Amino acid sequence: MHLLRLPIVMALAGAVLLTALAGPAGAQVSTPSKRVLYADGHGGRYLMDGTWLFRTDAEDRGVGRGFQRQTSAEGWNRITVPNASNAEDNSPESQRGTVNWYRKDFRPPSGRNFVFRFEAVNFRARVYLNGREIGRHEGDDIPFEIPASKMKRGTNRLVVRVDNRRQAADFPGARDQASGAPGGGWWNYNGILREVYLRRVGAVDIVDFGVRPILPCRRCAATAVVTATLRSGGGGRKTARLNATVAGRRVPFREVGIPARGTRQVSARVRIPNPRLWEPGSPELYRARASVQGSSFRTHFGIRSFSVNREGRMLLNGRPVALRGASIHEEAPGVGAALGPAQRAQLFNSLRDLGATVTRAHYPLHPSFYEMADRSGILIYDQIPFYQVGDQFIKLKSVREKGLRYLEDTIRRDQNHPSVFVWSVANELGARPTDNQNAYVAAADRLANRLDPSRLTSIDFAGYPGLPRPGIYRRLDILGVNSYFGWYPGPGGSVADRSNLGPFFDSLHKSYPRQSLFVTEFGAESNRSGPVDEKGTFEFQNDFMDFHVRAYDEKPYIGGAIAWILRDFKVRPEWDGGNPQPNPPFNNKGLIEENGARKPAFGVTQRLYRQTEPLR
Repeated sequence: MHLLRLPIVMALAGAVLLTALAGPAGAQVSTPSKRVLYADGHGGRYLMDGTWLFRTDAEDRGVGRGFQRQTSAEGWNRITVPNASNAEDNSPESQRGTVNWYRKDFRPPSGRNFVFRFEAVNFRARVYLNGREIGRHEGDDIPFEIPASKMKRGTNRLVVRVDNRRQAADFPGARDQASGAPGGGWWNYNGILREVYLRRVGAVDIVDFGVRPILPCRRCAATAVVTATLRSGGGGRKTARLNATVAGRRVPFREVGIPARGTRQVSARVRIPNPRLWEPGSPELYRARASVQGSSFRTHFGIRSFSVNREGRMLLNGRPVALRGASIHEEAPGVGAALGPAQRAQLFNSLRDLGATVTRAHYPLHPSFYEMADRSGILIYDQIPFYQVGDQFIKLKSVREKGLRYLEDTIRRDQNHPSVFVWSVANELGARPTDNQNAYVAAADRLANRLDPSRLTSIDFAGYPGLPRPGIYRRLDILGVNSYFGWYPGPGGSVADRSNLGPFFDSLHKSYPRQSLFVTEFGAESNRSGPVDEKGTFEFQNDFMDFHVRAYDEKPYIGGAIAWILRDFKVRPEWDGGNPQPNPPFNNKGLIEENGARKPAFGVTQRLYRQTEPLR
């Protein structure tokens, strides 16, 4: 069968959260609505919203029992999608994962050729249409598309088997704690966590479309390098010319031949005189549109440049930066990771109220976060979840290649967002890099620079004094340091004393003088009031944040400091995070409680951030 990856994907029990629709199910049939939950991207998208059907399969017998072929609604419950089935289940079994089934009965809109577009499914998806398997996909947070070539004119049944039982070599991988409890860096939610679209495909499909600005200097004219991948939408060989405008200027594409069932990449350039630049405080945006033989694509972009000078200062449009912000984790009470538009907006508005000029996550966020950041002038430290992957897995070529595919898919998805300034290829790998780790880092850096030479590359690691300073890191532009001086003890107590923070960063800068240093994590747990010298209190967190932010303000070679984290979230059943009185499974390092209440440290951090000019 012929399957898609992003841009075309090669197809490769816990308590259940039900919506207010839950109850005796009826197979309600609807037509997808012509609307989208984020603006940029392909035209012809139809949101598959409304009622879905759901059933559990804790024993993993659904395939044998023919769940994928059922036409009645017996045994199914009504829900809505996005959905995290274990959103309110904090048990170890919930974290370990299970198998669930989702089903949508629908009538398609008029037209012939369509694909199903899934924005995120955690973790392994098997997709069926009218009882026949049409594709598979592995990995959360990245969209994938599967052809709907067997769709009928009348009622169709889309069925998705979702398996979130993580394996050790997954991103992030499953790992048990010493007690036998399941581990993980964040909660393992099962479900279709972001929306699903039915996308119309023309005779020629625009698989992806990118606008890459080149800005030689702040007062120079800019050049937009415009690229697209075109695919034959069926039938034989096609001849086509992509029609596109960028910043109101026509792009001079030539007519090209596209092989039958194949692709063709096209590229052209447009000069933009006297450009309005994108940067914090003045996030100027331009529009770009493209169309060809029944397919269309629209996006916005910004004209800006990123570089690192000889002193290790990151430059935005030729000016040194001092970015401040907090990381985001997509989670909310009652819905888990299946956030809706209002919940995403609330989370982002809190980030903006903090005075942030940068944010980060362990994985690619929902596209609407990038659009909000583009409009607000907040930069994004874009990272893939190649997180704490042990060398016993990195030595496997298949694992390294999976990481590179994830990086490529992320770059192609996010390439037009001016807020994205760096591609982070990994987080907290082994502290003593092996040849296998070095091979992955080198390959990831080469891939990112080949696909997008306009942005920077980075890797994040735990900031411990005394550990090796790998030479491979010198090929990257940014080094992200997870800095917990004064909170965690570190190896041999090396970070227990917060006064070691300054000397450590000075030493690191001396080892990597031409890399920009970013503090990618810093924070302290808090869930109660108490003495300022008692870990876990609001007062301790206030003092911790004040000390760290002021310390980073004194280091001009630190390009940014990103607090971990904006809002509390669930990690794993036995999480303590260094807190003497923990609140498992919650990570309480947030500046905001999980219920949305702002902690005192929010105000402390906000005052300090608002005193920092992002451009020097």
